[in-house]
Amino acid sequence: MNDYQWNERLVEQKVTYTLEVEGKLIVVENVPARVNVETGEQLFAPQTVERLQKLVWEQKKPKRLLQVPVYEYA
Repeated sequence: MNDYQWNERLVEQKVTYTLEVEGKLIVVENVPARVNVETGEQLFAPQTVERLQKLVWEQKKPKRLLQVPVYEYA
């Protein structure tokens, strides 16, 4: 598949971005991304990545807190 065909399958969407930092799960909602409609792969613009990093490292008070169950696959 060439680059044009791959880009043709991308749509602009707001996604939920999650990551773990020092054992803490961080969730950022409504992040703009280009999403491949077939694979679900998410691509972020460089400025979006920079803003995500800033949000995480500033450690401001979050909008809300979530309580999530944790399971072990083993």
